[in-house]
Amino acid sequence: MPRVPNDLVGYVYEWLADDIAARIASGEMPPRSALPNERRLAEEYRVSLGTARHAVEILRERGLVTTIRSKGTFVVERETNR
Repeated sequence: MPRVPNDLVGYVYEWLADDIAARIASGEMPPRSALPNERRLAEEYRVSLGTARHAVEILRERGLVTTIRSKGTFVVERETNR
C-alpha cells in the first residue's frame, strides 16, 4: 500500500497525482482501465477524501483520465507515434 513520504515537500494531492500518473505511464494502469473511486484512493493512500478528489482533478487536467458520470474515472487512451 503506497504511503505519503514523511519527507514530502509540497502538496500531498500533487504527490498523489504524480504517483498515479507514474502508474499509468508504467502500464500498471493501462488505457481504458478504471481508477479506484475517490473514496478507495483515499483509503489506499491514507489521505483525506478531498486530497484524493483534488488529485483526480489534476489527472483530468493533465488529460490522463476522464470521468464518466455514474460510471467512474478511466485512463485515457493516448495516441502513439508510429
